[in-house]
Amino acid sequence: PPPRRYGPEALDRLRLIRSMRALDLPVPDVKRVLDSEAALEDVVAERLREVGTRLTALRWREAALQLLHDCPPAERAGRLRLVGSITTPPDTTALARFWRLWLPPRLPARLRSTIVDRSVPQPPADPTPQQVLAFTRLDALVRDALPGKPSAQPEVHRPGNGRPAALYEGLVEAFDLAAPSLRDGLAPGDSEALDRFVAAHADSQGVRDTPAFRRGLRHRLAAEPRIDRYWQLAAEFQSPSEPTPGACDMWLRTALARHLQATKT
Repeated sequence: PPPRRYGPEALDRLRLIRSMRALDLPVPDVKRVLDSEAALEDVVAERLREVGTRLTALRWREAALQLLHDCPPAERAGRLRLVGSITTPPDTTALARFWRLWLPPRLPARLRSTIVDRSVPQPPADPTPQQVLAFTRLDALVRDALPGKPSAQPEVHRPGNGRPAALYEGLVEAFDLAAPSLRDGLAPGDSEALDRFVAAHADSQGVRDTPAFRRGLRHRLAAEPRIDRYWQLAAEFQSPSEPTPGACDMWLRTALARHLQATKT
């Protein structure tokens, strides 16, 4: 018989190459594995992430097309413009930038990151058409917003007004305390969460929590600019077991109003 032109391991290598190409692995990745089989795990993990990203993009496009297909004809052009304004899968950079601009500049970096992380909803991998619409509206809302305008900022955000770090440290704690009540569907009322909420505002002003302070706080909060629309849209991406900071804030404001009504003399 004629001499072998390749070593006995060549057939195994050829089969390995065919298997990898059947999974659409790029040639450079195939070479990495041929050079060192230990690289196979990393190559598969990288490819899996890439395929996952592509699948997420396709699911967002499918949901966007379904949204356009199902909407009334008169709304289709407007929704198409909204859908066309976001990437697929969507990017939350604009949402994070909105919060970094909206928050007071004197916050510690760790606290700022905590608030941004909690306030920016994560787009689902498999959205419904309604979630696509909510995200496009949320993205448009923050791009159109002007958080740097003084009129759009709570008073404590303005230079020389209070201690915003004390306020937001306390609000994070108050929201964590209030969240279980929201999950359980409990009505707003007197609670440890309410006391921490009021204390956060009092600490930021360097004053004590008194009945007079609580009455003044209620009026001050009612007069401040709010971003309720943001939280309404963000809630589309949260499960009932994960109330948004906006939902916690509203629950605590209502609890304060009910507390004052109950203690009114």
